[in-house]
Parts: sequence; structure tokens; C-alpha cells
Amino acid sequence: MNLLAAIASFIKVVEAGSIVGAAKTLGVSAAAVSQTINRLEAHLGVRLLQRTTRSMALTENGAVYYEKVRRIAADLEAAQSSISSDETELQGRLSIASTSAFGRHVLASLIAGFAARHPRLLIELSTTNGKINHIQDGIDLSLRIKPQLEDGIVARKIVSLPFVMCAAPAYLQRAGRPQSPDDLQNHACLAFRYPLDGRFLRWSFTRDGRRFDAPINATAVSDDIDALAQMAVHGAGVTRLAEFVAAPYLASGQLVPLFEHSDATHSAVEPMDIYACVQERAAMTPKVKAFLDYLTAHLATRWPMENV
Repeated sequence: MNLLAAIASFIKVVEAGSIVGAAKTLGVSAAAVSQTINRLEAHLGVRLLQRTTRSMALTENGAVYYEKVRRIAADLEAAQSSISSDETELQGRLSIASTSAFGRHVLASLIAGFAARHPRLLIELSTTNGKINHIQDGIDLSLRIKPQLEDGIVARKIVSLPFVMCAAPAYLQRAGRPQSPDDLQNHACLAFRYPLDGRFLRWSFTRDGRRFDAPINATAVSDDIDALAQMAVHGAGVTRLAEFVAAPYLASGQLVPLFEHSDATHSAVEPMDIYACVQERAAMTPKVKAFLDYLTAHLATRWPMENV
């Protein structure tokens, strides 16, 4: 038995969540992968995977073994990269997880360009506002906001994205224009509920160098930022949108920005920081580093790095 190949198959099975998924990635039959796992388990003398016709899960021994061998695999890839030409073509699977809105509005279009540069890469994008588990979900790189960060993860802030307070002209004509964040408690507010803890994301501002949370009167709530944008466009109230979501609506006049720096209140909407995360430093493989370098370079053209 080729032990390294068997370990690689085991890692792919765990990352894919199934033998069938691993087989597709490896370009072999599911039966071949299953036989390889059986031989590996026989070699080790332990059961690594608990398999039924409908599900698969790591055993306790399997989880310990996976944690060890995935680091070895990452070290081997890094070692190969260190002695290879810079022109070596990236290949294999690159799994990226992101918050839903950032993935949909920013990452998806950038991934297209990166994929064109590296045609032998299989790029998988998972968008979620829930918890992200690099090991269980087979994630190489995650892009998270601060509430998603957890102890033990290796995180680096890569961009600070502006937010915009806005409302439709029809709503402002009907309800009046709030002159300061303090006025929001007297307006219909469209709030985002974060799935991790069920609470509203606070509407935070800075004024004269001091941060504060505005009191709001939430009249509609959603866990989808695009749904909130549509509610606002149709006159439901005031909402807080990431600039990359709000931009087309502001350009078309469907939404109007509030509390701009030219306003007498001098209240600025607090931006949203995005962090690039890997499970550990050894997980910063050549393909992860290549994508992260590509991503940060493109983000800097729209949101300059001096704001990070």
C-alpha cells in the first residue's frame, strides 16, 4: 500500500464529506477510494470513519488522525513549493467560505478572474452567515466579520468596508429626513438579525472620535442584506447597507444616503472589517496564499489599504 496516497485519499474523504465526493475530486471510482480507506484502517488497526449507506462521520480515532495527517500534508505541499519554480501551476481544490453578502457581491466576480489564471484549480465557494469550521467543512480559507471570529483561528484583517445609511426618496418624503443618528429611534428601521446569536447587528457611528450605537426602532428584520435593500427601495424605512450592496441603488437614485460627512452632525457610519482566516499557519499553502494575495490586491483598488 502507498501510505502517502492512502492518507491523501483519507484527507479528501473528510474534506468532501463523502467517499463519492472525494472520488470526484481524485478522478477515481468511489469503490477505489473505499478500498483505499479500508486498507488504511487495516494498516492502522483502527476504524477511522463510521459509514452507513446515508452518512459518514469521523470516529474519535479518525478525528485525531485527521488532525495530525492534514498538517503533514500541508507541510509536504509547502516543502514542494519551496523548491519549485514560481511558475509551477496551482492545482487541486481550493475551498473558500465567506459571509453571504461579501461572497455574492464581491468574491464571486473576483474568483472568476483568479480561476482564469489557474485553470487546474477547483475553486469552491461556500457562503454562510453561520459558524464556519475549517476542519469539519474542509475549508482552506474563510473571509469573516468580527462576530464570526473565534479563539485559536489565525485571522488577519484585509479590508475595512464602508457602510451606508440610506432610505428611498418616497420614504423620506413621507416620514421626513433624520438629521442625526439620534433621530433613528423615531423612524422605521430595517435591521439585520445575525444568525449566530439572534441579535440585531448594531448601528454604530463615530462622532468627534468617539464610537456610539444609535437607538433604533426596528419595524422589519431579516437575515438577508439583499432583502433589506429591497425593503428600503420600496419605501419600508431606513436601513444600513454595505457600500457594495448599496452602490447600484444609490447610483440609480432608488436610495438616498444619510448622515454624510458634509452633514452638520459629522456622524460617520462605522465600517465593517473583513478578516482572512486559516485554521493554523501551516494551512497557508501556496494556493491559499496566491488567492489571498490576488484578493487583497483587488480589494485595495476599491477600498485602499490605508483604511485597514
